Amino acid sequence: MGLLKPRHIWLGLAAVSAGLVAASAILTAWLKLNPCPLCIFQRLLFMIMSVLTLAAFLGFRRSAGQASGVLALLTALSGAGVAAYQVWLQAQPAAMFTCGGADPNLIERWVDWLGQRLPSLFLATGICGDKELVILGYSLAVWSAAAFLAAGGASVWALLQARRQGQSS
Repeated sequence: MGLLKPRHIWLGLAAVSAGLVAASAILTAWLKLNPCPLCIFQRLLFMIMSVLTLAAFLGFRRSAGQASGVLALLTALSGAGVAAYQVWLQAQPAAMFTCGGADPNLIERWVDWLGQRLPSLFLATGICGDKELVILGYSLAVWSAAAFLAAGGASVWALLQARRQGQSS
């Protein structure tokens, strides 16, 4: 079959997801960025992806590994949706739509709760419509959406390959 066995895909996704979390934390501190609640929530989803894909790697021959893979796929799709929403917010005229309104939504309340417990990783101080850092002409929200979509595609591929091989990879 080659090098791209489902187990290798899960391990790669775990490493890339953990690397993206580390990179976002390092960039935030180094460049003194102000992440918004949606940025922090995407960071949290990458953390969850890392754990789920590592579980899929460790249990790839068992149904628990397959379940972890399916949950990783759902997390990737959720992350892509959150990132796409942030991209949409960033495309709107300034201050027309934003996060952090008078009545915080569930994501904002959860991020605030996490930020109080571990501010170095989860403190949200920015506004979702701002593009604080642009790389090659695209905001971090666009790059995050692309990463989540790529992870979702890789998850689908790994799940299909595992099923095709009868989970014997």
